[in-house]
Formats: sequence, C-alpha cells, structure tokens
Amino acid sequence: MSQKHSELPEIEFALAALSALGAVYFVAAYLVLPTIWKHYEHQKQLEPLSALTRTAQGIPGDPINIGLIGNQQDVVCALHYAGWYPADPITFRTSLAIVGSVLLNRPYPDAPISPLYYRGEKQLLAFEKPDSKSADRRHHLRLWQVLESGDEGRPVWLGATTFDRSVGFSRYTGAVTHHIAPNTDLEREQLTEDLNSARLVDAIYQISGIGPSLTRHNGEGDLYFTDGDIWISRLVKGCEKREAPAIALANPPIVAFKNLVWKGATFLAPTD
Repeated sequence: MSQKHSELPEIEFALAALSALGAVYFVAAYLVLPTIWKHYEHQKQLEPLSALTRTAQGIPGDPINIGLIGNQQDVVCALHYAGWYPADPITFRTSLAIVGSVLLNRPYPDAPISPLYYRGEKQLLAFEKPDSKSADRRHHLRLWQVLESGDEGRPVWLGATTFDRSVGFSRYTGAVTHHIAPNTDLEREQLTEDLNSARLVDAIYQISGIGPSLTRHNGEGDLYFTDGDIWISRLVKGCEKREAPAIALANPPIVAFKNLVWKGATFLAPTD
C-alpha cells in the first residue's frame, strides 16, 4: 500500500475530530452557556425584557448595563448627590450651546443627550457627569422605568451608561455625534461606585444583560465590549444617606466563574 493511501484514515480521523470539536463548541457557546449564565434571581420579572437600546432609525444602540431600584424622586436625588447633572432637553438653543462648548472649550455640565429608544420609548431621564472643561468628554446615562413594582415591591429602572470620549461623525448616518469609549463595563462600575460613595445605596447585585461580547457596535458604529451583565443598585428610600457602604449580593457560582474567565479574555478587547 502506498504512503498516500495509508494517510487517508488519519486525515479522515482528523477531519471527524475537528467536526466533533466544532459541534461541541457550537452547542456550548450558543446554546448551553448562554442559558446557564442567565440569572434573574433578584428580579425575575426582568427576564423576558430586552437588554439593548435602539436609535430612532432602529439601529441597535448602547447596551442596557445599569439598573436602579426606587421611585423617580429617589433616582433624581441619588444621582444629584453622586455628582451627576440632569441633561437639558434638545432645542435649537441647547444645540448651539453644546457646539459652543466643544469649539470654545467652555463648560456645559448639563448639555443635552441625544435620544435612544428602549421597547419603543425614548429615555425618561438623562444625566451626565463632565470629564473635561467642555462637553466633548463626559459620562452619560439614559434611564427608562420598566416596572412599577419589581420583586422588591419598588419601581425598577433600567439604563445605558457610556463614556463620550470625543466628538465626530456617525459611521452609519454621517451626523455629528459623540463617540463612546469601548469599555462600557467601566462606566457601569463607575456610576455604581459614585452612588455607593454617596451612601445612597443599600444593596448592589447583578443580573443578566446582553451577554459577553468583544465585538459589538452601537448605533453610531462605535465598537464596544462587555461582560453582558446589568449592575443594579437598590437605592435608599427618601434619599436618607446610609452610614455604611452598600451590601454586595453574591452571584451564582456559574456566573462568578464566567466573570472570572471574562477578566482573562479582556486582553483581546479593543482599546480604541
């Protein structure tokens, strides 16, 4: 028998092994792991809801990555004491003001924020926290009330928080817009820490969001990465400050393992 014929069984075995590995990967990555990583034990009513915003044109926008528990007065008061400003509505005057802020490097801490839509509704509340003298760099937050009474018997808000790193043009529409920094998880953690440092949170926990991804794009075409979880802060009632930091509720073991693996994978994530 020639050497060529003797190699055929080895090649066939290798191809079969690769096919088997591919099948295992597909089942694990797309069916099993996304299911077992889901955790809504603290807010079961949120499980059927989407975790992604959309632009006015229907393009997938920023991820839902933050949650707040409390009525509107609790939310507004907590963000105020945490150093966040309510955004002005978009009008001709405020549009000129934000352009002047960027071009002339002038402060505008309550500059308007463009609308995004969640479940067909524009954000009910919008806040920002300046990062430079002008409005070209800022942390910003959009919020929607999604439940009048969640599992804790209080209103539930979901939001998308990202960091505007520069002003430029949308890759999809060509309109002037802000471009976001790719690490949306960092913004989620910063906002949570701001609220906790203000002593206006009594508990912090996580639930599932869009799931882990290194290569998603928002509504302006900006690349971002996330572990896919939503961090929820249960606000104190009546804006009465706590003496101690918030209690952090533990994740289920499989989710804790996922987060550990994710930290090791972020070295592959984009940095700009």
